[in-house]
Amino acid sequence: MTFLMKPCRQPALFCFVIAVFLLQFTATANAQWQQKSFQTLGTQAYIELWSEDSKQAEQLISEVQAEFERINQLMSPYIASSELSLLNREAAKKPVQVSAEMYQLLQRARQISQQSNGAFDITFASVGFYYDYRNHKKPDATVLQKARQYVNYQSVELLKNNTVRFAQPGVKIDLGGIAKGYAVERSIALLAQHGISNALLTAGGDTRLLGDKKGKPWLVAIKHPRQDDKYAAQLPLENSAISTSGDYERYFIEDGVRYHHILDPKTGQSATGLLSVTVTGADTTQTDALSTTLFVLGLKQGMALIEQIDGYDAIFITAERKMHFSSGLSQP
Repeated sequence: MTFLMKPCRQPALFCFVIAVFLLQFTATANAQWQQKSFQTLGTQAYIELWSEDSKQAEQLISEVQAEFERINQLMSPYIASSELSLLNREAAKKPVQVSAEMYQLLQRARQISQQSNGAFDITFASVGFYYDYRNHKKPDATVLQKARQYVNYQSVELLKNNTVRFAQPGVKIDLGGIAKGYAVERSIALLAQHGISNALLTAGGDTRLLGDKKGKPWLVAIKHPRQDDKYAAQLPLENSAISTSGDYERYFIEDGVRYHHILDPKTGQSATGLLSVTVTGADTTQTDALSTTLFVLGLKQGMALIEQIDGYDAIFITAERKMHFSSGLSQP
């Protein structure tokens, strides 16, 4: 927008006020939502933010992408140079020193494991390594029985000076149940540090909202677990996190049985009884891990756990396609 200014013949203060008003009006007129989709951490991500400076917005979106990739390089089990891959190769042989960031996330994972009596367990990968959902492969009974003995979160020993050791050979870890939420939370903090007040960031089933959508709540949809083109519910949220775990994300069907990626640590097989679990709360790292945890626990035990955690709520969709809400939520 262009303004043609005539010389101001009023007092200097009056002219200054007019100039400031016009600058503010111009900034508001130029302010807009900036959006971008990108691939990261093996999934589709999307960012939307409100900014009065399009160049700053572009730079921040690039920084968010870079932050996701930094975490991917640190925590991916598919990148040989990642710290996670290093642990899986070496930690059963000797203590391995990792970054403070990795160590602290392992501590958070352990806390949730303890809180859920092992329903959340990053050593599920000891069995999960043998599943290949894209190629419809699963471990046979013999392999499954052998690998299950290595699934025990207590086998990951967190020692002094950010050092980690595995209690026995055969133990493998995967942070797939917590790393995406962590990346989303880190990236939202980055935006807030640079003065962004209104944003949405989602990666896979993990979403974090910064502020509202300029005067109205964000409407976040919960995917229908059996109909791709439909939503099970929509939640109006502000400045909140929301994560969904479902049996439709990575799976294959064989002889009428659905094999999906959310494994029950006790059996080494896909958890049953639920189609999806959605968790809301303040922190995406926590909602990510909790949605996986509650899915494994099932409706009764999962509901009992979420009712004990202040500030967090859940929506369960059972195999009968019925929705159940924790006490902090009312049915939409």
